[in-house]
Amino acid sequence: MEWTDDGIVLGTRRHGESSAIVEVMTRDHGRHLGLVRGGSASRLRPLLQPGNVLRVVWRARLDEHLGNFTVDAINLRAGGLMIQAHAIYALTHLGTLLRLLPERDPHESVFSALDDILDHLDAPAIAAALIVRFELDLLSELGFGLDLASCAATGTLDDLIYVSPKSGRAVSREAGEAWRDKLLQLPAFLGGEIATPPSPAELEHGFALTGYFLARHALEPRGENLADARAHFIAAVMRAPAAA
Repeated sequence: MEWTDDGIVLGTRRHGESSAIVEVMTRDHGRHLGLVRGGSASRLRPLLQPGNVLRVVWRARLDEHLGNFTVDAINLRAGGLMIQAHAIYALTHLGTLLRLLPERDPHESVFSALDDILDHLDAPAIAAALIVRFELDLLSELGFGLDLASCAATGTLDDLIYVSPKSGRAVSREAGEAWRDKLLQLPAFLGGEIATPPSPAELEHGFALTGYFLARHALEPRGENLADARAHFIAAVMRAPAAA
C-alpha cells in the first residue's frame, strides 16, 4: 500500500530511540498517522512541527497498519507561528477539533480551510473569524450543520441576526425581537466574505454560537468539554491591537 499527499502537521510524539509518530491532516486521505524513522533527530525535527505543510509518502503492507511516512518540506511556517501566543493556542485548538473527525476519513474542504487559517494567523482578528467559520463547517462535516440561509419563522433571507439554540436555524430581527434574550447572536461575517477584521463583539458572538453547538452536539455526547486552548486563543485575540 502506498500513497502521496500534502499534509499539515498536527502533532508529533517520540517513538523509540529516534523515530516519531506524526499526525497530519492530508488533503485527500484525511487525518492520518504514520511513523517517521529518524523523526526525533535534529535533521527532521524542524520539519515535523505543528503547522508545517509537508509532502508525505505513506507506505504499509496492509491498509489497517500504522505505516511509515517519508516527508519533504513544502511550507515550513511553524517557526513564525511559535513566537505568537494566539497562534500556538490556535494550533492546539484546531488539532483538538480535527480529532473529532474519524481517522483516515477524507475531508478536502477541511484541509483547505485549515491551510487558509494558518496563512492568516499573523492577522489575529481575521484568523479568529476564519476559525469561527471552520467550527461551523466542522459541525456540518460531523452531521450537525446549522441552517443560516433563511429565517426559521418567516422564510425571509434578509436581516438575519439571531440563531435559535433549539433548532440551529437563523431568525430575522423582526421575528426574533420578542425572544431576543433567548436567541444566539448571528454575526454578519458568517454571511459572506471576511474582507475586514470583525469587531471584538462580533467575534465573541461567533464563538458563543459555534461553542454552544459544538458542546451540545460534538463534545457533551463524548463526555468532553471545549478545550482550554480555545478560551486561551479567544482571550489572546481580544488582547491583540487589531481587536482592541
